[in-house]
Amino acid sequence: MRQIAETIELAGTFPEVNVQPAEYVRLLGYPRGWQLEGRAQELAEWARNWYGQNGRPWFYARQAEEFEIAGENLRIDGVAFSSKRLKETLVQADAHSVVLVAVGAGVEAEDEAHRRWEEEKPDEYFFLEMYGSAVVEHLTTHTGARLCDWAEQHRMAVLPHYSPGYPEWDVAEQPRLLELLKRTRKEPLPSCVEALDSGMLRPKKTLLAVFGLTRHTDRLRQLTGLIPCENCSFGPCQYRRAPYRRAAQPFGEQLPVRAPALDRNAQYSVNRKALKRWAEERLSIAEWDDGSLEAVFRYDGTTCTNMGRPLTFHYRVKLGPRAEGYPIREQRCVPAVGDTGHTHMCRYIEDPVGLMDAIESERPLNGERLDAVLSWQRAPSVAGCFCESSSRVHKWGLVLETIHYALVQRELVQRELVQRELMQPESARERDTP
Repeated sequence: MRQIAETIELAGTFPEVNVQPAEYVRLLGYPRGWQLEGRAQELAEWARNWYGQNGRPWFYARQAEEFEIAGENLRIDGVAFSSKRLKETLVQADAHSVVLVAVGAGVEAEDEAHRRWEEEKPDEYFFLEMYGSAVVEHLTTHTGARLCDWAEQHRMAVLPHYSPGYPEWDVAEQPRLLELLKRTRKEPLPSCVEALDSGMLRPKKTLLAVFGLTRHTDRLRQLTGLIPCENCSFGPCQYRRAPYRRAAQPFGEQLPVRAPALDRNAQYSVNRKALKRWAEERLSIAEWDDGSLEAVFRYDGTTCTNMGRPLTFHYRVKLGPRAEGYPIREQRCVPAVGDTGHTHMCRYIEDPVGLMDAIESERPLNGERLDAVLSWQRAPSVAGCFCESSSRVHKWGLVLETIHYALVQRELVQRELVQRELMQPESARERDTP
């Protein structure tokens, strides 16, 4: 076990957050070099201005007092963590310590985005959600830059950060990391954060991370994958060791070709015209800073009795990153805020607690990749209510198929734009590139 001599603890809030436009555009799902215009530009400027007036971003960083690698596990201040990828990174760089970091965009934007969704303004919801994610990335980058400044003065280097939920680090260990971060020394955690049993954080626009520290700076030059600068967009940093990987590339350099994460020739149980309409009118997809996605689907139906009372339910689905094939990690179906139609369902009248418990507990295909919905055998049901299990299963199938369709269409559009970009004359690319 290594006792640490030099220590650092930082905490504070940011009066102003300067999210780089290119990073925001990337999180919105546009290809590199894309210029927003029209309605998209208007929404982007609105989200930036709203957050600038109302957001309360914060950060915290504390160097661990004890750190060791024991077999397959890491032990930080006596707490064990299991992450093969993080362990290999620390071993390769011969790291002697780690810094625990927490950053957050604050709950304000999350609450406002939720309010916009309830007002049936999905565009405002999506752009503010994505701006919150961009703020978290900016805070992580800025905090990393401050750590680099400190480390340089002590002849050390900071390694790329890693977080629960990233590949080969189970998100279920996030509550353990949060409890460790709460063991502050002189500076309190600037904001209240809690971790659910699933590992999800609340507020959700919060990131916990571990930065490794090494005194072997020469080793980083040999192991380019360990250079944090390739993942850091902090332009004015004086300690940059390598170009930013996401920076614009010169025309003629081959863009990476991404293998499809979903079956683009999918055979759905309903026609594509219906899926297209539902994806446009009922579905909202937000991307988190760790690459995971959160999809919200609004279902409007009617009861089968009591003169067909209208009802609205919200389906929330958390998907893992694209690189993992969009695994289904969390699912929930609940009545929309203010909905009373569901109370008129015949099964609700008979057993309200039993019905609502059944609706909330059903998580079909949880743990499977999203593609699994294409081979999922289920009986069709035309019932608009949620009384019977078969009708609930049928609705879950429609929701997951709509999400699948929307993500496939997004990938197809992005692929077409990249191909079109590659075919542009060099003069046109130079004119269009910011």
